[in-house]
Amino acid sequence: MCAAASSVGVGLRGTAVGTGPVRELARERATATAEAVVTADPRYGAGRRVLLVRARMEGVPGAKVRVPVLLIAGDPRWARLVPSQRVRLTGRFAVPERAELLAAVVIVRGPPAAVSPPSTIQRAAERVRARLRAAVAGLPPDQRGVLPGMVVGDTSRMNPAVADDFKKAGLTHLLVVSGANLAIVVGAVLWLCRVAGLGRRRAPPFAVLAVCAFVVIARPEPSVLRAAVMGLIGLLALFTGRQRQGLPALGAAVILLVLIDPALARSYGFTLSVLATAGLLVLAPAWRARLARRLPGPVADALAVAGAAQVAVAPVLVMLSGEIGVVSVFANLLAAPAVAPATLLGAAGAVVALVSVPAARIVVWPAGLAVGWIIRVADIAAGLPYATLPWPGGGLGAVSLLLAGGVAVLILRSARLRLVAAAAMCGVLIAVVALRVLAPGWPPAGWRMVACDVGQGDALALAAGPGRAVVVDAGPDPAPVDGCLSRLGVTDVPLLVLTHPHADHIGGTAGVRRGRTVHAVLTTARTSGREQRHTGGLGTHPALGGQVWRIGDLALSVLAPSSAAPALLPGDDGTTINNASIVLVARAPGFSALLTGDVESDAQRALEGGVPPVDVLKVPHHGSRDQAPGFLAAARATVSLISVGADNDYGHPAPSTVALLRRLNTQVHRTDQEGDIAMVRTAMGVVAVPRR
Repeated sequence: MCAAASSVGVGLRGTAVGTGPVRELARERATATAEAVVTADPRYGAGRRVLLVRARMEGVPGAKVRVPVLLIAGDPRWARLVPSQRVRLTGRFAVPERAELLAAVVIVRGPPAAVSPPSTIQRAAERVRARLRAAVAGLPPDQRGVLPGMVVGDTSRMNPAVADDFKKAGLTHLLVVSGANLAIVVGAVLWLCRVAGLGRRRAPPFAVLAVCAFVVIARPEPSVLRAAVMGLIGLLALFTGRQRQGLPALGAAVILLVLIDPALARSYGFTLSVLATAGLLVLAPAWRARLARRLPGPVADALAVAGAAQVAVAPVLVMLSGEIGVVSVFANLLAAPAVAPATLLGAAGAVVALVSVPAARIVVWPAGLAVGWIIRVADIAAGLPYATLPWPGGGLGAVSLLLAGGVAVLILRSARLRLVAAAAMCGVLIAVVALRVLAPGWPPAGWRMVACDVGQGDALALAAGPGRAVVVDAGPDPAPVDGCLSRLGVTDVPLLVLTHPHADHIGGTAGVRRGRTVHAVLTTARTSGREQRHTGGLGTHPALGGQVWRIGDLALSVLAPSSAAPALLPGDDGTTINNASIVLVARAPGFSALLTGDVESDAQRALEGGVPPVDVLKVPHHGSRDQAPGFLAAARATVSLISVGADNDYGHPAPSTVALLRRLNTQVHRTDQEGDIAMVRTAMGVVAVPRR
């Protein structure tokens, strides 16, 4: 019955998003004005350069529709929208690159035009969230960013560096509202009901109201929905007097939610939430019993809960990140005592803030202290050496981790195998220490080019002499490119090339300039002028096709854009700006590279006839799906570099592009998997040397 119901549900949803006027606009890559209803909080993506807005398209020219879409907007006014708000927009429609139940992805131009306000319930929920943000405004910056995330899942003001520390320390789940938060809130409500003298049958309805209010305020994200349905089933069992059973409640929650929304079956957030809960239900009790024989009860409980949850979600985390968190269990143990006080006091502060914000600030002050402890734990854990260890990503990584776990269980059950394993680990430890002592440092001697790991963006350094490098693009943020150039020992930049005025290529310009002399800047002749805010005081030159720049033994030839091309207008869309990118051929003794910016297939096809063979190809546009095979093939590169951010919101690099590059017999290297990547000339040719 479940299989039949899910087949029907998925079939209907798939037909709805795969056909109709919206999908036709997407196939034609048409630009149109439409009306949509926002269905989730806008969130920043790609280094906070764009806003991603989940919405339901309800009107396109000549037709009324009702299909889900993803809006990608650059105007910061989109961040103010609230779920259930109806807006009018103009944008370019495109077919989604990922296999999602979306009719289209819409690249939006300009700000939203409000058609109708949010619903009464959503206005009330947004008022609670806004009052909580006001209540925490007096806390230190990091605390005021983290506390709303722990209470209602609002991470809009969270410092990206703190978020990265939480990720490395395995504490990200604290920022995602889930069953733990709901359990704390429901437990507090039931306790208050008991204090008020309400019996077992009169207390659950109040808890149900608390669950419903919690879901509205925290937004119906996958983990919240799973926790809410499971909690309601548990409350029903309490109300009827039946013994509560965890696994049946979890199973019922999963079945109901997937039947209602089939897209949850492909949600990693939903999967992680379900697996963590299953780990607590299946593994934690037995582990708690074993640990309680040798440890105090509270310590055994904490160890069992943290370990069971981490083991249960580890295969999926490896699939996503390609690394294993080593310190996460201990970080969770240290953070655990502060979680409940922070959540309860934060929730109390949100309620009090509806009446008095000054009073709420007093309530959330001790919650800030608890959050400060958690932030400190995350900072220390993330800074430890080998806080994470590299591991194969994707399905292969998950399967190999499961096999390694099975082997570990066998070893732990045999005294002889434990002895052999201990000896082997000692040998590996000695080898690792020897390699660390004897191996050369970074960067490798004789590097000609380095692709810096700057996240979802581009930044390349071309060697131009001792301490000197030509820098091509600067990534989205100053810190990563500054760190990369510092590791390379670059103190002088004779030329900075900004291929096109998108934030993921020019946002880090201040990092290039930090402590270095930048002599000149080369920008596209088709610029809209956005680079000027980053290049003040520097000599700027337009790049024109046919130009050649010589710096030491390095020569840079400009292939594009054409000198006859018109300048960009402020309203030009992303594709137009991408196709305005500077395309360079870099040559040095024994080395050559084609640097392509973000040119898309139209511009690539126009350049096919003029592309020379090179050693290294910097793959255009972070390996997006929009590639011209003839252009990539014309380079005849032995090495292809993809500068891309881990877990980016665009699905870059597209699997089709990676497959195409492999068919062209080129080695594919990615900064999201390998970190900084250096190109070195050897007797066997140009080879890639990753920093990781």
